Amino acid sequence: MPGPNNSQPPVAWRYSGNQMKRWRTKANISREQLAEAANYSPDTIKSMEQGVRMPTPRVLDVADELCRAEGLLSAAKDYLLRERFPARAQDFMEREKEAISRWSYEVTYVPGLLQTESYARALIENHVPPLDDAMAEERVVARMARQAILTERKPPVGLSFVVYEAALRNPQVDADQLRHLLDRSRLRNVALQVLPFERAIPVALMGPMVLLETRDHERFAFAEGPLMSELSADPRVVSLATERLSMIRAQALSPAESARFIEGMVDRQ
Repeated sequence: MPGPNNSQPPVAWRYSGNQMKRWRTKANISREQLAEAANYSPDTIKSMEQGVRMPTPRVLDVADELCRAEGLLSAAKDYLLRERFPARAQDFMEREKEAISRWSYEVTYVPGLLQTESYARALIENHVPPLDDAMAEERVVARMARQAILTERKPPVGLSFVVYEAALRNPQVDADQLRHLLDRSRLRNVALQVLPFERAIPVALMGPMVLLETRDHERFAFAEGPLMSELSADPRVVSLATERLSMIRAQALSPAESARFIEGMVDRQ
């Protein structure tokens, strides 16, 4: 659903829903027929057509076929991709697609780019306020799709992750997730460091952050919190975030030490 800072749903939702309704009406297909074919309730289809809920890829494909739209409805999926993410994170996701380097620090969770599907699903399905099933599934699919940055970019994106020990001690982090971290850390373009409890410094407790550099050599700092997020290209903000992250990286274990640290956690699971 739209975030609290938005006065109405995203334009892409409203336009796609409106087009779906127009094509359905033109083809003399009832809302109930579309709902049955797409395995949704008529009320859900209604909310999608009104733009209150994001039309899912499945319902767009089904509507396209039923209404003989010749791909015009299915094409809306490309414009809805960015709406899979919370509105406050969308600008960051767009910049991430253009990144040639990405450095981050995470305090509470395993970074999204390094999450297994089961771990990501556990976090997303326990979102507050709760997401409906369709939106939760969209978020999981989108998070997994973002991980293409690890292996599919040419040239490879330089990726550096520092993770506070508390994130690895979360009860939802199982042996599979820890082994997945080890596997990802072996990629040539990935550096993974752990910041142990005993090495934490005050700036490490101020929250997560991400630093990005794009192909045009623009530099951005991104900080995300539970209620608000900020993406900034202000050189002063980027400089301060870079200094803070550099201090944290200096205190963290080296990549080799971090791998041994995580291996020890796997052995104790």
